Amino acid sequence: MANVFAFAETRNGELRKIALEAVTAARSVADATGGQVHAFVAGATGIEHCAAQLAKYGADEVVVAEHGAFSKYNPEAVAAIVAERVRTGGYRVAIFPTSALGSDLAPRVAAKLGVGLVTDVTDIKLDGDAVIVKHPVNIGKVLATVKIASNPALVAIRANMFTPVENPRAGTIQRAAPVGDPDASRVVVKEVKLGGGTKLDLGEAPVIVSGGRGLKGPENFQLVEDLAAAFGNAAVGATRVVTDEGWRPHSDQIGQTGRLVSPDLYVAVGISGAIQHLAGMRTSRTIVAINKDKEAPIFKIADYGIVGDLFEIVPALTAAVKEARARG
Repeated sequence: MANVFAFAETRNGELRKIALEAVTAARSVADATGGQVHAFVAGATGIEHCAAQLAKYGADEVVVAEHGAFSKYNPEAVAAIVAERVRTGGYRVAIFPTSALGSDLAPRVAAKLGVGLVTDVTDIKLDGDAVIVKHPVNIGKVLATVKIASNPALVAIRANMFTPVENPRAGTIQRAAPVGDPDASRVVVKEVKLGGGTKLDLGEAPVIVSGGRGLKGPENFQLVEDLAAAFGNAAVGATRVVTDEGWRPHSDQIGQTGRLVSPDLYVAVGISGAIQHLAGMRTSRTIVAINKDKEAPIFKIADYGIVGDLFEIVPALTAAVKEARARG
């Protein structure tokens, strides 16, 4: 029997989708061994309200850490309390998100515990007492299978790789006191600015429409915006060249040095398919590429390809999506 720890990330006092994915991933591992899932959530007073939703998706127990210093992500204080919980909880596996917050937190916890960490994980299995994970390497060209020898094993999952599944459990609440004085932390987060404002987050969007240099100028990104709006549940992404040239904010960049995404549908508009861009989106479930160059590298990984003038194709596709949605 092996219990599994799942870090539940929040934003503005509410659970993020990746939190439910972490609990779902933890549930699958725990079920294979007859263990329990213990979800951990930290925040200001009142964050306990997240426990019911975590239990709905498979948490047997929800560890709640409430403190004013946790209202915004506090790197030192959160890492300290999470490390202490993982150290004393007897967990075989601890699961984190490969998000901006998770990419900061998980290495801190691993360092405090002196154990191994694998990030950007797309699959987790137990083989006897061994923890086996898969994650992309070589700029996404290879899916590596890694055996984590340390105990506990720390993993950070890629967003949208573990579809949240309801699996109601008791979700009993256990409270955890901060380690030391969180207000004495050397690092204090004063403000969090979210790229994209109120738009759908790239890491959580089921559909992403991305634009590249083939759009020829920032004003033509309206074509991408219109197609995303037609889907109704889509976010807008961009290539590194586009963000470097100031056509789009850097928060929209998808690739090895930008966001790593795995939506259900990825539409690449005027994107040739540079290696660093492919590294950030090649795990998407379905990829549609629109490019006038039939030799563009993007077509090698695309499920569907349209060779032609994007300035004619995208408006036609937008109209078709609107019509399909109108028909229900």
